[in-house]
Amino acid sequence: MENAQSRCLFLFFLLTWGLPPEVAAEVQASSDGSNAAQNPVQLTDVPAAVEFIAAAEVAVIGFFQNLKIPAVSIFHSIVQEFQDVSFGVSTSSEVLTYYNITGNTISLFRLVDNERLDLDNEDVENIDVTKLSRFIEINNLRWVTEYNPVTVIGLYDSMIQIHLLLMMNKASPDYEVSMHRYRKAAKLFWGKILFILVDSGLEENGKVVSFFKLKESQLPALAIYRTVDEEWDTLLIAEISVEQVQNFCDGFLKEKQLRENHEPEEKSPKVEL
Repeated sequence: MENAQSRCLFLFFLLTWGLPPEVAAEVQASSDGSNAAQNPVQLTDVPAAVEFIAAAEVAVIGFFQNLKIPAVSIFHSIVQEFQDVSFGVSTSSEVLTYYNITGNTISLFRLVDNERLDLDNEDVENIDVTKLSRFIEINNLRWVTEYNPVTVIGLYDSMIQIHLLLMMNKASPDYEVSMHRYRKAAKLFWGKILFILVDSGLEENGKVVSFFKLKESQLPALAIYRTVDEEWDTLLIAEISVEQVQNFCDGFLKEKQLRENHEPEEKSPKVEL
């Protein structure tokens, strides 16, 4: 302990041959319709809106009282940039009231930490493609969020203060299987730990690896980190398994609870990795 994601069946076969059936199915699901045009779903009543949000890892909804404002066309234009985000639009007074919308608002809902983030009237009036795109990029946190200079902002703004980092080269032949298991483990710690992927194949991510006093030759590895006090631990792994990840996280959480029961916690500023 220390401080400081086939266009043809043949191609699909090539990509998934040798993978466990559940992983192959996951690859197929993620590739189906990837090139299809995406349009915002019209949410006409409260049940439809609730179901839409609950079904998505990340959902962005435009709650508009006036469809003639510039923000509406900007909202529609941004949809194709984020194929992994679900977009919806609602003008229903019933829906707006249910979500306490009093003006034109763009809201992002994410499952991983049950968070809702709003761009309210003034922000929507001054929105442009760049601003809306950045708002979504920063806050696009998922079961497993890939670390980069933009997502790190949203990660550190989350109320969840414990982060688990898998440092692994995405070019590794074990990557797809490992990520399937890592996502599965992430769901076991919903609301407690944010799961992050650090692509060690990117030179700029070397600073993250070195922060945890690790070397490239030691990867893949797990690092668990508490942002409030920079408490962290690492685990060298030859192969990712759900049980291994679960045990590592459980151990950290138990030690955290023991410390909190015996010592007063002194909060210090968060440090971005």
